[in-house]
Amino acid sequence: MYLLRSRITLNVKCSRCHAALCLKEAQRCLSSAALVEQADFLKGAPHRKHPGVTNLKTVQLPEPLQVAAQSVLKRAEVKSLTERAHKLSNFLWSRKRAIEASQLREKAILLEKKFLEQERDIHRDDIDHKIEAQIRKRVLSELRRTTYHRTPLRYDEDLGLVYMAARLAGGYAAVLRALNEIKKRDPLFVPYSLLDFGSGLGTCTWASHTLWGDSLKEYVCVDSSGDMNTLAEQLLREGSEVGNPEIKQVYFRQFLPVSPKVQFDLVIAAYSLSELATLDQRMNVIFTLWRKTNSYLVLVENGTKDGHQILMEARDIILKREEEIKHDFRRPSVFAPCTHELHCPKLIKQPVVPCNFSQFYYSLPLSSRQERQQEKFSYLIISRSDEEKAQKTKHWDMARLVTQVRRRPRHVQCQLCCANGELKQLAVTTRLHGKDMYRCARSSDWGDLLPMFHAEDDDTKNDETQ
Repeated sequence: MYLLRSRITLNVKCSRCHAALCLKEAQRCLSSAALVEQADFLKGAPHRKHPGVTNLKTVQLPEPLQVAAQSVLKRAEVKSLTERAHKLSNFLWSRKRAIEASQLREKAILLEKKFLEQERDIHRDDIDHKIEAQIRKRVLSELRRTTYHRTPLRYDEDLGLVYMAARLAGGYAAVLRALNEIKKRDPLFVPYSLLDFGSGLGTCTWASHTLWGDSLKEYVCVDSSGDMNTLAEQLLREGSEVGNPEIKQVYFRQFLPVSPKVQFDLVIAAYSLSELATLDQRMNVIFTLWRKTNSYLVLVENGTKDGHQILMEARDIILKREEEIKHDFRRPSVFAPCTHELHCPKLIKQPVVPCNFSQFYYSLPLSSRQERQQEKFSYLIISRSDEEKAQKTKHWDMARLVTQVRRRPRHVQCQLCCANGELKQLAVTTRLHGKDMYRCARSSDWGDLLPMFHAEDDDTKNDETQ
């Protein structure tokens, strides 16, 4: 009897050992599969240059542009240029959208109700016309005191020169960073034509030429300010009005091309939508720009709450609202920075933090020395082209790093905006995510993409069941 029990116990133990060995073998297979998938993602590139890296090192203005800008500013002899440039930068950063008429009415109604209730508590009798008139005055006074008053800017030659000193280098750096994502992730895209709305000093033209060179055969720069167009043309001609242009086939206009059928491979609006006072104006411009987009529409704004929300308005307008007359039936898809087409999780989470990114650059040297500065910006790229194969693969989804990457001993802390529309805090380790994934995360920075491998969930579940 004792021998029989011993044999049964031994058989049970052997079965358990065999099951444990099978489980470990299965985990090894899953881990090997994950490593193969990670190697596929790298495409033979070193970890520090993995396909999700889109950040640039510190950006320097192209030498012809820098020399031309210095020549123009030196010849103009603008008084207190450095001080005025600093003030203009601060003003543009803190600028907000004008309050809409509908929002103003709602605010006035709420204030009127509040003041009426206060008067009823004091005067038990009926409120006469005199008190109603006083309430209306109080409402108007409170609206004037609490409502943001947006100051329109008129970009004449003087303000254009100050803007050049303040924003030329930072604007160029942000646009170059946004366009570099297209260049990196879609290497087969070679644009022939460019439309730059709100072109200002022509930074988008210079940034596009830096990336694609002579493949671009037509640049159409649209800005309502004739003085800004003149300054932009001088920058192309080495700071003069008669020299040969550094970039050829650049055409300046004060109005958008009329024909709805004329399209451009690349359409850019950098720091332009925020210059439009109302939502209706922005909506009309966004529809017009999208209508003229053949491949990519690139929008760039300040990395503030208002800048981010303006871009989310544009995203919703293009994705969700139908035009009355369609000339191009290809479906829009979000190329960057969003990895999904759901509601922005940063607008849901309280307190609201803008989805912005950072690019370091060397400022325009107004004095003898150059300063290394940081441009915080928000951007949106919408494509008519097919979505990336990498995003449709069954093995992984791409996630965007939306804050600084915190590198710690043996793990990397990341905050990711994932393909399911959620923000996720992730501690990437070699044990849980594999050596390749860990090294990619360690080599990545704010704004880059990281793969979220589907096999990771299976591995995590298996670890929890042990």
